[in-house]
Amino acid sequence: MKSLQQHLEEYLTIRRSLGYKLVSAEPLLRRFVAFLDQHGATTVTTPLAVAWAQQPSKQSPYWHSKRLSIARVFAKYLQALDGSAEVPSVGLLPTPPCRATPYLYSELDVRRLMSATKQMKHPLMAATYCTVIGLLFVTGMRIGEAIHLDREDRDWKDGLLVVRNGKFGKAREICLHPTTVEVLRVYESLRDQTIPMPKHPAFFISTAGTRLIYKNVQFIFGNLVRRIGLARRSNRCRPRLHDIRHTFAVRTLTCWYAADVDVQPRLPLLSTYLGHVDPTSTYWYLTATPELVNLARQRLERSLEKLP
Repeated sequence: MKSLQQHLEEYLTIRRSLGYKLVSAEPLLRRFVAFLDQHGATTVTTPLAVAWAQQPSKQSPYWHSKRLSIARVFAKYLQALDGSAEVPSVGLLPTPPCRATPYLYSELDVRRLMSATKQMKHPLMAATYCTVIGLLFVTGMRIGEAIHLDREDRDWKDGLLVVRNGKFGKAREICLHPTTVEVLRVYESLRDQTIPMPKHPAFFISTAGTRLIYKNVQFIFGNLVRRIGLARRSNRCRPRLHDIRHTFAVRTLTCWYAADVDVQPRLPLLSTYLGHVDPTSTYWYLTATPELVNLARQRLERSLEKLP
C-alpha cells in the first residue's frame, strides 16, 4: 500500500506532464500531506482537509478557500486510487467572487510610463523597462513570457517572437508589427554594446547581465506608476502590470467593432494570439468600456434598422 507521500509524488508528476507548473500548489500540498501524517491519517478526510485549509486563522476567507481547492483536486485524484478518500464538497469554505476590476490603460498612460523610465540612472535599465512595457502593450504578452524570452526566440526576418513555455507549457508564435521589430532591434543593439558577455541567454537582461526577476519587475513598475501619478479608480481597481494584457484584449475588440468587422469569428484568433486554450479564457480579459458599449450599441441599432 502506497503512502500519502508516494501518491503525492505521482500526482505532481502527472499534473506536470499535463502542463501545470504547480509553483504555489506543490509546497501547499506537501504541507497538507504532512498535516495528514501528523494526525495519523492514511488518506484524505473532509474534516482534516477543512481544518488544514483554515490555517492560519488570521488569513482571509479567500486564502482558506484557495487552500481547500488545492486539497480538493488532490483528493479527487486520490479517490480514484483509494475509495476511502473523501473529496471536500465545493460548497465548503465559499468566498464571493474576488476578481479585481482591470485598470485599462490609455495610450497616453503607457507613453508616460515608458517616458518615466528615462529617469532611471542606468541607460540599459531604462531601455529594458521602456521596451518591456511597450512590448506588453502592443502584444498582450504575459510578463512572465516576456521575461523568459531568450535571444534565439526572435526572428527579425519574419517579424516573430517565439514563446516556448507559456501557460500550461504551451508554445506559440507572436507576429510583430515592423515598428515593434525595429524597437526590439534597437534594444538588442544597446544591450549587446552595454553587456557583450551576459550571464544568461535572456533577451531582456538586468544591468548585471542576468534574466529579469518577476518581483523586481513588479516593484519597478509600481514605482513608475507612482512617479507619473496613476491613481486607483476604486478599492478594487488599481494599476497593475498584468492589466496591460487586459488593455490589449479590450483595445483589440474595440478596434474590431470600430472597423465594423464580424467579431465572433475573430475571437478564436485573439485567443490563439494571447495563448489561451479557447475563447472562454479570453472572456476573462474583456471589459465593457463606455467606448466598446457605444460601438456595440451603434451596431445593434444599424441591424435593427434593416429589419422589415
